[in-house]
Amino acid sequence: MRTILHVDLDAFYAAVEQRDDPSLRGKPVLVGGSARRGVVASCSYEARTFGIHSAMPMAEALRRCPKAIVVRHRMDRYVEASRAFFGILGDFSPEVEGLSLDEAFLDVTGSERLLGDGPTIRRAIKQRVRAELSLVASVGVAPIKLAAKIASDIDKPDGLRVVPPGELLAFLHPLPVTRLWGVGETTREVLSSMGLSTIGDVARYPQAALVGRLGPNLGHHLAALARGEDARSVIS
Repeated sequence: MRTILHVDLDAFYAAVEQRDDPSLRGKPVLVGGSARRGVVASCSYEARTFGIHSAMPMAEALRRCPKAIVVRHRMDRYVEASRAFFGILGDFSPEVEGLSLDEAFLDVTGSERLLGDGPTIRRAIKQRVRAELSLVASVGVAPIKLAAKIASDIDKPDGLRVVPPGELLAFLHPLPVTRLWGVGETTREVLSSMGLSTIGDVARYPQAALVGRLGPNLGHHLAALARGEDARSVIS
């Protein structure tokens, strides 16, 4: 059984800005372009309490939170922090698959004998990120990629969730179908019309009927994920 971690830096751009400028800490910070035409690239958790999220038009974000502080991108600082972040991850496993500047999968199956089990490694990663980068990482540990990524997100910020192999289906099945990779709004509407709202609903639905409605590629894909079957490897 594999041990896969998904590590994600919380509110990355905004967190770097708050780290570098202490006057921004504890305040609603928006990173992005101009108020007239820009969009929010990242926002602090203080801003998220107003319903603000990444990719929202900056004008709408400022309408929701007029006292928000807008900070322009400093990509050089984000790249510098990202390099240090991936340097830390590389100390725990040679199998690191970066998804963006601030998140990655790690397969630590081969590292556990030397460094400890998945929960031990996740705590060590979080501690090093906090100590060396003054940033906060959320970490999910699971036997498959799908569950590891969900687990890192579900308790944000500063999340730390372990999904043991024996509890994989109990973790996945109550979650909404939108947690499945490949389910956007259009597919969600189709599944909803079939009476399927949770991952468990998809798992219990006849696979042949699912394939008949969604097509062979997506139908088989979602049926497998809903059963906790995700054979995708971490690709360095």
